[in-house]
Amino acid sequence: MANTDSENLGDLVRSRLPKSPTGIVGFDEITGGGLPAGRPSLVCGPPGTGKSLFALQFLVNGIKLYGEPGVFLTFEQSRADVVADVSSLDLDIDGLEADGRLLVDALMLEPQAIETGEFNLEALMVRLAWAVEKFGAKRVAIDNVEALFAAFTKPALVRSELQRLFRLLKDQGLTTVITGERGDGTLTRHGIEEYLSDCVVVLDDRVVQDVATRRLRVLKYRGSNHGRNEYPFLIGAHGLEVLPITSLGLNKQVSAERVSTGVPGLDDMLGGEGVFRGSGILVSGSSGTGKTTIGASFADAACQRGEVVLFFSFEESEAEIHRNMSSVGLDLTGWVDRGLLHFHCERPTTRGLEDHLAMMQQLIQEKAPTLVVIDPVSSLARGATAFDVSAMLMRQVYYLKAAGITAVMTVLTDESDLAQSIINISSLVDTSLELVVLTALGERNRGLYVLKSRGTAHSNQIREFVLSDTGVEVVPVVIGAEGLLTGSARIAAESAERVSAESMSLESEELARALERRRETVDEHVATLRDDFAAEERLTQRLITASEQRQEALRLDRLAQGRRRTVRPPEVEP
Repeated sequence: MANTDSENLGDLVRSRLPKSPTGIVGFDEITGGGLPAGRPSLVCGPPGTGKSLFALQFLVNGIKLYGEPGVFLTFEQSRADVVADVSSLDLDIDGLEADGRLLVDALMLEPQAIETGEFNLEALMVRLAWAVEKFGAKRVAIDNVEALFAAFTKPALVRSELQRLFRLLKDQGLTTVITGERGDGTLTRHGIEEYLSDCVVVLDDRVVQDVATRRLRVLKYRGSNHGRNEYPFLIGAHGLEVLPITSLGLNKQVSAERVSTGVPGLDDMLGGEGVFRGSGILVSGSSGTGKTTIGASFADAACQRGEVVLFFSFEESEAEIHRNMSSVGLDLTGWVDRGLLHFHCERPTTRGLEDHLAMMQQLIQEKAPTLVVIDPVSSLARGATAFDVSAMLMRQVYYLKAAGITAVMTVLTDESDLAQSIINISSLVDTSLELVVLTALGERNRGLYVLKSRGTAHSNQIREFVLSDTGVEVVPVVIGAEGLLTGSARIAAESAERVSAESMSLESEELARALERRRETVDEHVATLRDDFAAEERLTQRLITASEQRQEALRLDRLAQGRRRTVRPPEVEP
């Protein structure tokens, strides 16, 4: 019941304050729907922050997306300059004007020619009212009202006339964007924010360690909740885009499919099946531990499955990566030639964080990869704070997960100032792999363990892995008296184990051969006994037969003797 009441209250608030969506990516999200409909809004900031572009996008998007014609009134540029400035963006000013849905009206102010007699904006109001009526405009943008103060020497009169103009716009229900220059310690140079207080948007362009970043903040929004933080924004191929941290919700679909890491031993450590498709994988370690090689193994395995991979490198060129990976048996050049593997290599200092984010997302949309490798994300922190890096990477991870793209990110842990941002990143990823240095007996060897892997059974062992010309090999664990054995100690232990096993095998073979010889001897002895018994049996049988023959002969002889002693006739003899 409480939730229903809350929803009804929210609907009531929204009904009291209708809003006009700007169509600017991210901005409508942080303002809960756009600018206040039928009211003037102020967009202020120093030169070069994108105020005019904001106003133009507000008008063009209103026409294209919401069917609301608009009027753009500028005091600083000619119409040709306005069109030329946005020609590289997706803003068809000429086409919209030809369709009768947009009017770009440029008023070039000449103080020495027009400041005579009593000053007022009556002519401007009439001109604006005519344009609104002719085009059926619902939206108006005025850029830049500060030029009026610069053109005339009576700021009090200008301020008074502007108040009258803004009241006229509000009375006609026109949603208006007014741009103004940022003053020294004030929002605008001449204080027009005092009577444009329904909604105030502040744009900023700051440089930190030679890296420029644009920021936007909704300073005031009367009668509406809104995001009050500073949000980075950028000007890309499609115009101005605001990138709030909360722009992507936690409502993505997940996959139960597992994909190989490209390293059989690592797959075994992850339950024998690898990682979940569409998950985030963080590979962290110090310099030289093999982070790039692990990332390249992921890419190679995906290409073997016939999938498209996008590899972002911020430290090495593509040629260097090809050369270095070929030394460990990974032929990435072949995948590039087949169009499955795409590289984008760029120094991290060439752009700001948000520009990097926009560039990566644009390439992801163009290439449609199933796996993205970012090597290393820690390089992006140069010239930025840990919070900015964390916020940017959070948006990137959420974006990739929402798109179902497997993300492999490497992090250099040598830089202590990245500790906090790495902690924040690790909480977002599904699988975290730690590469460590194992030092023993004067040797430095590589070790690997799975810090976490959500939703999978995984090994808790630290495993040594070896980079050779045959690839990446995670070797079996060898435990000695002092613990895990690596490098030469492991090889020596394995050699001793092999020698012991071979010795035991030889001993077993000798025992088996001796037993076989004894068996053969016994068999021969038994065969001899059987032969002797057969001979004795035959002899005894002959003796028995001879004895029986003698007995029969004796009987017959006795019968013959009996016949000779009797007088009976032979026929009655028994």
